[in-house]
Formats: sequence, structure tokens, C-alpha cells
Amino acid sequence: MQTNLSEQAKGLARAEEAESILRSCVHCGFCNATCPTYQLLGNELDGPRGRIYLIKQLLEGHDVTEKTQLHLDRCLTCRNCETTCPSGVTYHALLDIGRAELERRVPRPAGERMLREGLRQVIPRPAVFDALLKTGRLARPFLPKELKQKIPSEVVPAKARPPACHARRMLMLEGCVQPSLSPNTNAAAARVLDRLGISIVNAPQAGCCGATDYHLNAQEAGLMRARRNIDAWWPAIEAGAEAIVQTASGCGAFVKEYGHLLGRDPQYAQKAARVSEMTRDLVEVLGAESLENLNLGDRKRIAFHCPCTLQHAQKLGGAVEAILTRLGYDLTDVPDAHLCCGSAGTYSITQPELSARLRDRKLDALESGKPELIVTANIGCQTHLGGANRTGVRHWIELVEDALQ
Repeated sequence: MQTNLSEQAKGLARAEEAESILRSCVHCGFCNATCPTYQLLGNELDGPRGRIYLIKQLLEGHDVTEKTQLHLDRCLTCRNCETTCPSGVTYHALLDIGRAELERRVPRPAGERMLREGLRQVIPRPAVFDALLKTGRLARPFLPKELKQKIPSEVVPAKARPPACHARRMLMLEGCVQPSLSPNTNAAAARVLDRLGISIVNAPQAGCCGATDYHLNAQEAGLMRARRNIDAWWPAIEAGAEAIVQTASGCGAFVKEYGHLLGRDPQYAQKAARVSEMTRDLVEVLGAESLENLNLGDRKRIAFHCPCTLQHAQKLGGAVEAILTRLGYDLTDVPDAHLCCGSAGTYSITQPELSARLRDRKLDALESGKPELIVTANIGCQTHLGGANRTGVRHWIELVEDALQ
């Protein structure tokens, strides 16, 4: 793709990166074939190729409007297109660059600004989120359907975690909303790892991974959260921690990008690269361990929803399925398993209609094999799919713990 960046765009910190990505696109359109929003809407501008053209126009100095913003906002950032692309276009990085520049050039309506700021003030703050969630549970019978679906009717309480007594130690990102929405997930992970001779050590100062801010175009705020996490983890890293375990694939995908996103920061570039190298999704940790001591399950029939952040961002599709099959669970076939469920971080709130359509289609696919239970690897997907009150949804590590028992 030929490019002619404007003088203003050439002054952007990531101008060379954007130009390189644009030039790598060969207009083939393979990306549209696997883009969830293009499949729903059939509009070229709601597919990756069309959005790349919009970002090209933006960076070349052409006029942009709320229409441009709408089409970029509709993108799930599922990265399915990157899995499909024969040219290796790193679309999500170009989208981040384009969205940040568009945010500066096209002011949003007051309602959108308030919604986005509200999400940024609530989601990354576990105490605030937990308080609002408890209030929402009390008011749940009186809430409209759209809000009611986002509040789980039942939550499995967290069981006790084992003390850190093993020589092998790892850190774990606790997450923002998971401790409230699914408190047993991290506890179950800690107990399974304990059975494998690995202790989880705490880093109380670590907080939100930064993805919520970053993907709502408050990118510097997201990077500040990344820096705070690096500072919080660094003493344990220097003390010999083996890895930083991620039980939510969305957080893991973002933390694995710290090294790239902070690569131009002279104070944090090396540390960020080290943190990204050490970051492991929970399935990577278990997959590297001897699992002979894990018992076989009860052959429960389950469907696995592989989050986009696991299969497209982290390239770990099939890894969880292999472990669950090894433990004796009967996995059903899921048609179009590569497609997004519509959760996509805050997308289910900022784009509720599209998100609901994607969720219903995903649930139809997951339920086509008549599973007793749906399992997944990301709290956003878990809550979003569970909100439909159809088949129950849990994190896969809780099934591994069931096999242990």
C-alpha cells in the first residue's frame, strides 16, 4: 500500500510503525472473511481492510468525521484478521495508533465521553467495582434487562488459598473485576499450582493491567498502570519468581505487549521487555508441568469457548482443550470457534446491540453439541456468555480442580 503521511502524522511517536504496517497490507480482503462485524453488517468499512483505509486517510491528513470514529469504534480488536492475514499485518497496533489520533481530532458527544470516563473510573478499581456490583445485586430485580444481564445472579465464593511454601514461586495478576465476578478462579489456580509444587507470591501494589484505559483511547493512562505493575512485580522478579501467571487471557495478551508499548521509554523499556517475556497464560504454565498426579474427570460433556485474546493474540488455540481432554472431559465440536463472542473488554457496554448479536450467535454454536457446561479462559467472556442465562459458564481451571478432587 502506497502511503503519504501528513507532516502532522510524521510527528507522531509511532509514525514509522504505522507507515510500515500500512505498507504491509496488500488489499487481499482475506481479513474480511473472518471479521465478525463485517459478517454481521456487510459494510466494507466495518471490516479490517476498510478500517485500514480509514486510518490511512486519517494519517494522510484527509478530513475525518464521526462516521470514521463509528467504524473504528465498532471494531472488537479480536485480532481474528491477524490470524487470517497472509501478509502478517499487525492490524491491532495500527488500530491503536489510528484511534488515538482520531480521538484528538474528532470530539465525542458528551454522553459518550461520560460513559467512557465512567468505565475508566470503575473497572480498573476493584474496590469501587465491587461496591457497585454489590449494590447492583441488591437492585437486580428492578433493573432493565440489559443491566441485569451484566450482574451474575450467583457467584462461587473463593476457597482458601494454600500458603507459599514451595521453592518454585510465581506471581499472579489478580485482575480488576474477576475477584468480584468470579472470586474462586484465582484461588483455584493457586491450589492447582500448589499441587504441582508451585507457590503464588503476592504483589499487593500491582493493579489493573492497563487494557481498559488503553483500549478506551486513554493510552498514556494505560501505560502508567503498566509502569506501576512493573514496579510492583520487580522485587519478586529479582528474588527469583519464575513467571507472571495470567488467569484472564485478556490481561495476559496486554501484559505480553508491555515490552512493545514501552519500548521507547528509556526508564522502562528493558524491564517491560523482561515482564513480557515472563508473562504466561495459566495454560502455558500447566502445559509445561507434569500432570501425572491429576486425576481423570467424570467425563462431563463440555464446550470450550476459546477467547480471541487466547487464540488470536497469544496464539494458544487448542492448548486448554488438550489439557481438558487429557483429564477426561468430553469436549463438543464448536462451529466457527474462531469468531468473537462479543465481550471484547468494554465493547459489550459501548456497542451493546452488536455485542448481543455476537453473543447469541456464539451461544448457538457452543450449545449445538448439547454440552452440560461451557468453559472459557477470560472473565469478560465468562460474564458476557453467562449473562444470557442459558448454559452455565465457568473458568476452565475450576474443572481442573474438580478433577483433582
